[in-house]
Amino acid sequence: MNTFKKTLVLDTISNIISHQRGFFKSQKTKDLDYRLSLLKALKVEILANEQAVIDALNKDFKKSEFEAYLSEFGIVISELNLAIKHLKKWAKPKRIKSSLLTFPSKDYLYQEPFGTILILAPWNYPFLLAMEPLIMALAAGNTVVVKPSELTVHTSKVITRIIKNVFPESHATSIEGGVEISTALLAQKWDYIFFTGSTKIGKIVAQAAAKYLTPVVLELGGKSPCIIDDSVNLKLVARRLVWGKFLNGGQTCIAPDYVIAKSNIKQELIAVLKTEILRRYGENPEGSADFPRIINKNNIKRLETLLMDSSIAFGGEINANECYISPTIVDEPNLNSQLMQEEIFGPILPILTYDTEEDIEQIIWNIEKPLSFYVFSNNTSFIKETIEKYSFGGGVINDLLIHFGNHRLPFGGVGASGMGKYHGKHGFDTFSNTKPIVKRGNWFDPSFRYAPYKGKMSLLRTVFKYFG
Repeated sequence: MNTFKKTLVLDTISNIISHQRGFFKSQKTKDLDYRLSLLKALKVEILANEQAVIDALNKDFKKSEFEAYLSEFGIVISELNLAIKHLKKWAKPKRIKSSLLTFPSKDYLYQEPFGTILILAPWNYPFLLAMEPLIMALAAGNTVVVKPSELTVHTSKVITRIIKNVFPESHATSIEGGVEISTALLAQKWDYIFFTGSTKIGKIVAQAAAKYLTPVVLELGGKSPCIIDDSVNLKLVARRLVWGKFLNGGQTCIAPDYVIAKSNIKQELIAVLKTEILRRYGENPEGSADFPRIINKNNIKRLETLLMDSSIAFGGEINANECYISPTIVDEPNLNSQLMQEEIFGPILPILTYDTEEDIEQIIWNIEKPLSFYVFSNNTSFIKETIEKYSFGGGVINDLLIHFGNHRLPFGGVGASGMGKYHGKHGFDTFSNTKPIVKRGNWFDPSFRYAPYKGKMSLLRTVFKYFG
């Protein structure tokens, strides 16, 4: 970007933020009826663009209509319905039990918006992961700038059009562009930043936010394990594993990144996985209308590199020109290989084995804390010990991905897989500053807390000992 263009971009962004700050200070966004009217208008606009969203996702990924609705459009509408139904309840000040130390008083928690929010959306679920945080940021009363991914050109244009048709730019807007736009946005002062993407870029976002002490939510990823013991029905496991791993062509941050199977079931597991893949996608998955493509040729090259020197038990076919890689199973990759050192983010499933729980520890404790964690087992004690032993963002027992679908569960990572939570009411709370308020009564004002303090220590100790 030349100097003139860079200056123009920075001036444009700066003006948008200035107008949003002015609009926020007008207090208009704190009006619940105003918020509700815009959320309802957003719902009408999104529903009117349902086919446009589905077509855009197909153009960007070759994603099927069913998968587009299941994993993106349907969730967005559900989130909107939830916010519209419960907004007044969520925003209402909550009465909190008072303390004897503040008697007489009435204590409350107030939810106030932070101000001007930046949402940096990823490419893997471009509609869902731009719109869901946008909905909750708006419900909480903020102004918002959304930066959709430049890699999903068609979906990003639909997002921009939807937002433009509903909101004045001073309230919410979408700014498209590449890395230079993201860099320019991160150079500004925000009241909150919400980022979904890789751990590598998450560190850059956190560093930019630190300059202004801006709070952040980082929804990252990592290598999410899937442990399978020998007490399960392998045909059922294969059915759920093929669905969860190859949804969206494996480009899902909560997809199982690798399997750790009991050694005595490995061969049977691979066999039933092969059968299940063929059942779902046919002999030639490239021709299946239900198997999405990799986002671009750069990621195809990256995945091809990950497969180098691997023992491929199934699949491995690549058509770079069509951004296609077949569902692939890798048998016992080296733990020091590139395949096991970085998040795969594609339709490649490594199968590792274990005999003892110490074997599992040697694998998981040498990898950063993952976003998700999966266990297939009918052994209650093994399940309990495993989910309590390891740290991760969220998990599922005997299935995959479904924790994302419950708005009552907070969603987010830990450590290298992220920080902060959202979904449903948790999303509203994330974009709200919880402000404690104590309303002190004037009808009684004991002299106990005032000087002189001589002779009061015994009573003071008693108060702190027995009352809270």
